[in-house]
Amino acid sequence: MDCYKEFAHIYDELINSDIDYKAWASKILCICKEYHIDRSDYLDLACGTGNLTIEIAREFKNIWAVDLSSDMLSEAEKKMRDALIKAKFICQDICELNLNSSFNLITCCLDSSNYILEEENLKKYLLGVYHFLKQDGLFIFDINSYYKLTNVLGNNIYNYDSDDVVYIWENYLENDIVDMNLTFFVKEGQVYKRFDEHHSERAYKEEYIEELLEEIGFKVVKKMDNYEDKVVNESTERICYVVNK
Repeated sequence: MDCYKEFAHIYDELINSDIDYKAWASKILCICKEYHIDRSDYLDLACGTGNLTIEIAREFKNIWAVDLSSDMLSEAEKKMRDALIKAKFICQDICELNLNSSFNLITCCLDSSNYILEEENLKKYLLGVYHFLKQDGLFIFDINSYYKLTNVLGNNIYNYDSDDVVYIWENYLENDIVDMNLTFFVKEGQVYKRFDEHHSERAYKEEYIEELLEEIGFKVVKKMDNYEDKVVNESTERICYVVNK
C-alpha cells in the first residue's frame, strides 16, 4: 500500500476533528472490563500515528503496535515516548503477521480492515489475529459499512480548506472498491507544497464478514454502531465488532 507517507505528518490535524479517540478507547476498555480481560498484553493493528493506541496502552503492561507505514510508526513512537509509555513498534503487513507473542486484546480500528481489498488476504489477516489472540482474549475491530462506502463515499468529491492545509478528495466506486484520490496543498512558509495520495477500500457486507469470522472460529459477542451501544441498522456508517475464540 503506497500511502500514508507525507500524509503521516498532517494526519492528526485532519482526523482528530472527526474521531473521538478517547471515547472509543473508553468504550473498548469498558468492554474489556465487562469480559474480564487481563490487562497484560495489547496489540494494535494498523495503529497509524497511535492516537487510539496511546489511550488504551495506559491500561496495559505490554504494548505492541503494527503498521505498514514507517512514517506513521515514527509519529506513533514519538507520542508514546513523550507520554513515557514503552511500546514495541513493528512495520508489517497485517495480512502477514509474524510476531513472537500472544495478546489479551487486539484492536484494528478506523476502517483499516476495509483497506484489505482481496478476500483471500482478508481471511489471512483474520487467521493471523486468531493465531495471536489468547484463548480468553478479545479482538475488537471496525469497518466502514457497505452502505457508507457505496452510498456516502462512492463517486463523490469532498474538499477541506484551513490556513495550513487544503485538499481535494475524489472517489470512484467500481466492483465494491472505492478508489480515493487525494490532492494536498500544505503550507510551508509563504508557499504551499503539493503532494498526492491514493487510497482504496473494499465494501464488505456484514453477512460475509460474519460468515468468515465463524468459519475461522471467532464468536461475535458484541456488534455496535460506531462504538456506541446502538443497534446496527441499514444507515449505520461504522460497524464495530467484538469477537473472541
